[in-house]
Amino acid sequence: MTRTGGVLRRAHWAADRTEPVLDTTIGDVLRAAAGRAPDDLALVAGAPDPAARRQWSYAQLRDDAEQAALALLGRFRPGERVAVCAPNLPEWVVLEYAAALAGLTLVTVNPANRAEELQHVLRHSRAAGVFVVDEWRGNPLAATVAGLRSELPALRELIRFADWEQFCGSGDDSRALPPVGPEQPAQILYTSGTTGRPKGAVLNHRGLTNNARFAAAAVGCAPGEVWVSAMPLFHIAGCAMFTLGAVASGGALVLMPHFDPGLQLELIETYRGAIFGGVPTMLIALLAHTDLPRRDMRSVRYALTGGAPVPAELVRRVESTLGVPLVITFAQTEAHCSITLTRLDDAPKDRAETVGRPLPQNEVKIADLATGEPAALGVIGEVCARGYLVMDGYLDDPEATATAVDADGWLHTGDLGSMDERGHCRIEGRVKEMIIRGGENIYPREIELVLFGHPRVADVAVFGVPDPEWGEQPAAVVRPASDPPPTADELTDFCRARLASFKTPRRWAFVDAFPLTGSGKVRKHVLRERLVAGQLG
Repeated sequence: MTRTGGVLRRAHWAADRTEPVLDTTIGDVLRAAAGRAPDDLALVAGAPDPAARRQWSYAQLRDDAEQAALALLGRFRPGERVAVCAPNLPEWVVLEYAAALAGLTLVTVNPANRAEELQHVLRHSRAAGVFVVDEWRGNPLAATVAGLRSELPALRELIRFADWEQFCGSGDDSRALPPVGPEQPAQILYTSGTTGRPKGAVLNHRGLTNNARFAAAAVGCAPGEVWVSAMPLFHIAGCAMFTLGAVASGGALVLMPHFDPGLQLELIETYRGAIFGGVPTMLIALLAHTDLPRRDMRSVRYALTGGAPVPAELVRRVESTLGVPLVITFAQTEAHCSITLTRLDDAPKDRAETVGRPLPQNEVKIADLATGEPAALGVIGEVCARGYLVMDGYLDDPEATATAVDADGWLHTGDLGSMDERGHCRIEGRVKEMIIRGGENIYPREIELVLFGHPRVADVAVFGVPDPEWGEQPAAVVRPASDPPPTADELTDFCRARLASFKTPRRWAFVDAFPLTGSGKVRKHVLRERLVAGQLG
């Protein structure tokens, strides 16, 4: 124990076990909510056109999910994996519950992904089926996946969301749904590391449902409260914290198809939203929107943010403008989402300058970078977490799993942080080189591997640089392989044909040689400093 009289002596928070970890599944949570309040509002499709909005009561959402689960069992066996590649659709949410009820594992895929990225996720996950929209923002997803089928031997079914009603009607109503255990895999979300290839974090029912419940309870979410969310469902915050958190607390999820600040303001006013959230970039856009002064925001009880560094000035601006607390969560996919959270009754300084205290059942330490032992209070080290919240591992990657989760069960987040004597944590940077652009995680090695494929690129270093709107933007320094060198426009087009647009570097520089360490590694921090200082062209 590292607490004396409620005050920490080292940067180690022993898990608060006052609230139990429940043996629940995603299907259990939905059925329990429908049993408590079958007629209460559960889900709204927040389309821009009010006439196109649809809504579900809890009983309707349960019934639709069970019907879709029967349809799934007509094509897939319990334990198989089914992918979903689409923007925020209400059918996506129904599918999330249906897959859980059918004992399937849902693989979430970013609809911005291009062919190479889609192929990797679908092949690596060995998805037996994929649900897909025809296109999204000009990306022809259905056609792309159809063209990849010959290279994906495990993929038996390609189901278009355009055919959703026909699909749901194909189930056998006389069939019983299988038993599903809380320890079973529920979802696989892909996240990258230093190898540059996305890794599949395997998340279980117990972890997802309890983490969402603890987070919702920590800020006092109440039955009937409306959550207005633009968080992408393929992200852990979208499919777990907002979707499952709303159901765990008996609230209603108003799901935005995509982020639009004007639409979010209108939905908050129309549905009397109590809770809304977004990454810092979204909050900046919302505060700057011309509709804000004329919208009735009195129903809002708090705003929620995370997924990227949150400047203290932004917290204070949100709170002063809206007159409500801004809650920050420090979260990670590998932790089933939230590790720490600020509370509504935290002091304004704590809400602005920390990421709060650990949630119940979360053991957290700041590990000394040399010894791995808990660091002294206020000293920067690596944030580590332990408990029910730790992922099952990376799919088919024991080496990466062993690197992320040590022999004592500690999840190494790769983030640098510190802890004070009350358990409040601060995030000070990242051990890893991950770039966070407006809540999207970008991994330099993945971009570098693409650029290495350009015939006129000899070497490249990618890293993040500060950006006032997005927090960070990817930048690339290129050592050309030819004279004349490739142009920035040429390389931009090359990347956009192979990567989601948000991963494409926004700043470019060209050099004859890289600064190297004694072992021959590129000194990226030196390149970054020079680029930010305007010393590289």
